[in-house]
Amino acid sequence: MNAKQFTSVWTRDPRKTTSPGRSREEIVKAAIELLDEEGLDGLSMRKLGAKLSAGATSLYWYVANKDELLELAYDEMWGELTVPDPEEVGWREAASVLAYSMRQAMLRHPWSADLLGRLPALGPKALQAADRMRRVFATAGFKGMDVDYATSTVTAYVYGTTLPEVAWNNAMDRHEYDPDEMRTMLRKAARDFPDMLERVNTEMYDDPATVRAVAFDFGLVSVLDGLERRLTT
Repeated sequence: MNAKQFTSVWTRDPRKTTSPGRSREEIVKAAIELLDEEGLDGLSMRKLGAKLSAGATSLYWYVANKDELLELAYDEMWGELTVPDPEEVGWREAASVLAYSMRQAMLRHPWSADLLGRLPALGPKALQAADRMRRVFATAGFKGMDVDYATSTVTAYVYGTTLPEVAWNNAMDRHEYDPDEMRTMLRKAARDFPDMLERVNTEMYDDPATVRAVAFDFGLVSVLDGLERRLTT
C-alpha cells in the first residue's frame, strides 16, 4: 500500500506578492481574526476572500488549501509564547512564564486547541519556541532525552488543563448557560455526596475563572517540584 505523501506549507518557499497591498502576512492576519471570531468552522477561503476584498481563487496563489492556511495561523499562535532566558531568571521561572503564556495563547485562540496533534508545528516560530523550551530544561540540568521528557511533561500539563477550559468556554459561548441554573442542577446531582455539595456551595465558585487560574498554578508548581526533585536524585 502506498503511503500518503506528507505536505506542508513549510516545505516550499512562499510565493511573492502579486498585487499591491496583498501579502501572505496580511492573509494570515485576516485568517486569525476570522478564527478568533468564528472558530475553525467559520473559516473558509470564500469568507477570507470577502474579508480581504479579494476573490477566493486569488488566495490559492499563496496557500494551496485551507490546511496550509491553518498551519500559518497556528505558527503565529506559537509565536506569542514567552520563554525568558533561563540563565537570567532561573529555569523554574522560565518554565513558569512559558506555561502561563502557552495557556493564555490557547485561551486567546481557542481554535488552536483543535489543531494540536492534527497539524504539524513546523513553522519557524513553533520551532523557535520548542528550541527555547529545550534550553530551559537543559539549563536546569537535564541530560539527553530527559530534556525532551521534561519539556513534554510541562506541555502535556498545560494541554491537559487548558483543553477542557477551552471546551467549557466554547460551550458557554454557544449555549449561554445561566450560572445560577447550573449551580442548582449541580446541587441536585451532588445531593448524595456531601463533600462535593460543600464545594458547589463554596463562594469561590462565584468566580470560576479565578478557581481555574489558582488550580493551574497549584498543578504547575507541583509539576515543577517533581521535575526539580528528579534533578537531585
